[in-house]
Amino acid sequence: MEIRKLISFGLICFLLASCNSSKKVVYFQDVDKEEKQTVEQSYEIVIQKKDILSIMVNSKDPELVVPFNMPLVSYQLGPDGAQNYTQRILGYTVDSEGNIDFPVLGKIKAEGLTREELTKVIKERLISEGLVKDAVVTIQFQNFKVSVLGEVSRPGSFSITGERVTLLDALSMAGDLTIYGRRDRVAVVREKDGERNIAYLDLRSSDIMTSPYFYLQQNDVVYVQPNKAKIGQSEINQNNSVNVWLSATSVLASIASLLVTIFVLR
Repeated sequence: MEIRKLISFGLICFLLASCNSSKKVVYFQDVDKEEKQTVEQSYEIVIQKKDILSIMVNSKDPELVVPFNMPLVSYQLGPDGAQNYTQRILGYTVDSEGNIDFPVLGKIKAEGLTREELTKVIKERLISEGLVKDAVVTIQFQNFKVSVLGEVSRPGSFSITGERVTLLDALSMAGDLTIYGRRDRVAVVREKDGERNIAYLDLRSSDIMTSPYFYLQQNDVVYVQPNKAKIGQSEINQNNSVNVWLSATSVLASIASLLVTIFVLR
C-alpha cells in the first residue's frame, strides 16, 4: 500500500513539473485558438549609412543606361581551387553623410528613404533631365544581414534577400532555440542614429508582435540567454564535476536506502 502511495506521489510530482516546464518553453501562451490580430502598419526598411545598394537602370535603348550601371564582378565560392563562381553587381555605398554618388546625377540623398522612395527620386531625375526618358530603376540591398547568437541550434550571421524579416524568421534560420534558451528574455541589439539600443522580448507572449523590435533591421543582433540549467552545467564543468556528481550520487543512494528501510519495517 505504501509503495502505491509513493508511486502516486511521484507521478503527481512529475506531472506538476511537466506542466510548469511547458509554461517556460511554449510560445504565444496567451493566444486563443484561431485568434486574429490586425497588422497595424506595413513594414519597410529605411536606408541607413553604410548600406550597400544595388541600383540597375534599364531602358529600351541599352546604350543609354550604360553610364548608370555598375559592372558585374565574379566571386569565388568555397575553398581555393574550387570551380564555383557567382556574379554580382558592384553596389553604391551610402556614405557618412547619407548620400550615394550616382553617375552623371552626382550626390543623391539616400539615408532615411525607403527603397521605393529612392527608386522614384532617381527615375524622376533621369527623365526630367532628359537622360533616359523610359527609365526603369531597380534597387536592392546588398548587405542586409542579421546575427543570431546564444542558445540556438545554428548561431551565425544570415543574409536577407528581401526586406522583411521578423524575429521569428531569424530564430527559424538559426534552427530555433535549444531547450536551454530562455524564451522570456530574448535580446535584440540595434544601432541607430549613433545609439545602441537593447530590447528584451518574451516569446511566450503575443505582445512581441506589436513591439518595434519584432521586425528586424539591418545588422540587428539577436541574443538568446541561457537558462539556469545551462548555467548550472557550465559551473559544474568549470569546477571539475567529479566531486559534485559523486556527492549527488551519494545523496540519491541514501534516499533510496531510506525508502527501502521504511518499506521493510512496514
